Amino acid sequence: MSPPEPGGAPPKRATPVRSGPGRTVRALVALLALAGMVAFAVVLARLTLGESPASVPLTHDNLTPGRSIRAYLHQPGFVETVKQLGGNVALGVPFGLLLPLLSRRARGAVRVALLTAATMLIVELVQGALITGRAFDIDDALLNTAGALLGYFLLGRRLGRAVHPRTRGRWWRRSEARSV
Repeated sequence: MSPPEPGGAPPKRATPVRSGPGRTVRALVALLALAGMVAFAVVLARLTLGESPASVPLTHDNLTPGRSIRAYLHQPGFVETVKQLGGNVALGVPFGLLLPLLSRRARGAVRVALLTAATMLIVELVQGALITGRAFDIDDALLNTAGALLGYFLLGRRLGRAVHPRTRGRWWRRSEARSV
């Protein structure tokens, strides 16, 4: 820490310098990300919240993680397995891409995973409770969350950092600066 300035006033802190796009560009990107999330929500609702009366005898709730995944992996239809498992992973990818763009606070992997898991659990609860021919499946929420993390680590993290750059140093650098 630097010595106090003359007159006993505490030292002035340097104003953080922001590197990256300007406020207007960040606002436009956030607006586009919000539009993307709305479009994604519409697609998600159409894919997951439609009634399927013909499937009523085939549906069952799954509260055991991994049970549906194992069932799909052991069935003979490879294409159906890829559609079910890959589709659920792909359904989560937009969360990993768009959440870091929407908000600086939604930038970390843990936050993306928690927000995606919470959203997908709500979707699964609505499916299981209100939609004919649909059931709650915990594996769907897990696969969606895995897809969000995949999208986050492939591109979302970089996009989030480009749009919302850091303004403060890392926590370990700040503690070093205090001890000097």
